Amino acid sequence: MNYQVNKKGYYGEFGGAYIPEMMHPNIEELQQRYMEIINSYNFRQDFIHLLKHYVGRPSPLYFAKRLSEKYGSNIYLKREDLNHTGSHKINNTIGQILLAKSLNKKRIIAETGAGQHGVATATVCALMGMKCIVYMGALDVERQAPNVKKMKMLGAEVIPAVSGNQTLKDATNEAMRDWINNPEDTHYIIGSVVGPHPYPDMVTQFQAVISEEIKMQLDEHIGREFPTRVIACVGGGSNAAGAFYHFLENESVELIGVEAAGKGVETKETAATLTLGKVGVLHSAKSMLMQTEDGQIVEPYSISAGLDYPGIGPLHAHLFQTKRARYLWATDEEVLESALELTQLEGIIPALESAHALAALKKIKLQPDEVTVVNLSGRGDKDMETYLNYFGY
Repeated sequence: MNYQVNKKGYYGEFGGAYIPEMMHPNIEELQQRYMEIINSYNFRQDFIHLLKHYVGRPSPLYFAKRLSEKYGSNIYLKREDLNHTGSHKINNTIGQILLAKSLNKKRIIAETGAGQHGVATATVCALMGMKCIVYMGALDVERQAPNVKKMKMLGAEVIPAVSGNQTLKDATNEAMRDWINNPEDTHYIIGSVVGPHPYPDMVTQFQAVISEEIKMQLDEHIGREFPTRVIACVGGGSNAAGAFYHFLENESVELIGVEAAGKGVETKETAATLTLGKVGVLHSAKSMLMQTEDGQIVEPYSISAGLDYPGIGPLHAHLFQTKRARYLWATDEEVLESALELTQLEGIIPALESAHALAALKKIKLQPDEVTVVNLSGRGDKDMETYLNYFGY
């Protein structure tokens, strides 16, 4: 089974570039040049240098001793929360800002939900001296206020999206409109493995450093490169794509993605795309979507601003369809309890997104001789108000 993108931008039946005529110049330029640029010697040297000296990579692979004792198995945490800006998002924005420079772009736009991608984009724009506009759902602007303030301090202009349910989908719509109207000087830094080809593959390539490091670090810890399983949360799916990438061809490694069930998959307040979705096209790519019988997008819900997206990256739709990866879901309540568990057992406060991955530990049977890697995609600073309100501190 082939899990790599083909020349037309498809993973199996999913992917492609379903784009309006006005977007063709933008996408064609990227399709024709992105592989040549990101595989060039100068790009690789700059990318590796910044990941090491600016981002702080490699991020640690931490053996969670007390968590492991509780579950009677061996649990490691890939500490993406320790990256500069507090999540895995910086890996992608470093790569894309270098790509934008190679394409002689002067202006950067981005969408963001939880704000971590927005902060990471604003950060690299400040680093490179480029103009930055971030589109963010008006609801997310309210519930992720600390990240909004960070983006503004970094020099970005934050534009609230007031359409739809005012979250990630709507921010993405606004960013795409901007890009169509400003093709000459603007590069759109998409934050996840979604959107038209080549974005799903390009973002995966930049995030693949996560699984590359996991292999090397596991070899140092236990004398072998391959764990029993890798677990990661999934919204659009960039942190999971990065954590899975170097294990895709080794089917002895179980891959588990965890979606946001919100208030329950049986309710209308959920974002469990693969559990409830059907094949469709959203944001210029064919994938699995939450939609009505007549193809209208169903507004998603999650306590986590980074996971309430009604679609999923085409790579994940392919992994789901081929059964190469298993996709579970976790409710808001399960997520909050898992976040508290990690905090009190290991002294690590995870992002709400990452706590979805942790919630899977209660849903699978762990054996004493197994090795499980949980990708801790981000830290919980941005979610403290939610945690404090829920736990009553």
